[in-house]
Amino acid sequence: MADDFGFEARKLLRAARVGTLATAGDGGQPFASLVTPACAPDLSTMLLLSNLSEHTRHLRAEPRCSLLVSGTAETANPQTAPRVTVTGLAELNDDPALKARYLAIHPYAALYADFGDFHLWRIRPMAALLVGGFARATRIKRDDLAPPPDAVAAIGAAEDGIIAHCNTDHPGALAAIAGTAEAWRMVTADADGTDLAAGERTVRFAWSTPAANAGDIRRELVAMARAAR
Repeated sequence: MADDFGFEARKLLRAARVGTLATAGDGGQPFASLVTPACAPDLSTMLLLSNLSEHTRHLRAEPRCSLLVSGTAETANPQTAPRVTVTGLAELNDDPALKARYLAIHPYAALYADFGDFHLWRIRPMAALLVGGFARATRIKRDDLAPPPDAVAAIGAAEDGIIAHCNTDHPGALAAIAGTAEAWRMVTADADGTDLAAGERTVRFAWSTPAANAGDIRRELVAMARAAR
């Protein structure tokens, strides 16, 4: 089976709780800052940014930007960590549904999310560079990076029902998947995996292969719960 580099990149992006945003400052001077990203179902990346931040001022003047996120290094050498850099265009987007999804992934941000100077920004990915580890780099075009639109639509229509069913009827299975006895709840489900939350902590769990519909998600969850017990 051929490598699905788009899926590998999406897994890193959706699991990331912190990243480095690169913007263009005055005179085009590059500027890097720490951000806390979250992904929409279509892989658009959401950032909750303050108007007072330097990078927000940059994005208002020049929407082109890039975002770097990384996984865990395989050895003591940090360069063995898988990572992906996404280039894209940022836009201000205070869609309530997107904001709710962002807060589901970063619940602690509710403390300041409604402050007047904070707004949601959305980065639409244009391309990516996936580095699977030391000296393993692959360029990914936009169409190969994004999940299939049909799958995004099908799962998006079923997501609320999936979440409600799992949280109401299968809390034990969610705890088994998470690996602890905490009160875990599902907060997202998409083509690439699910986010489970306990208190202010959220953890990402990827599917074994991309899902196309609710049936695929059910099969993935059953397999994950069985494997965990």
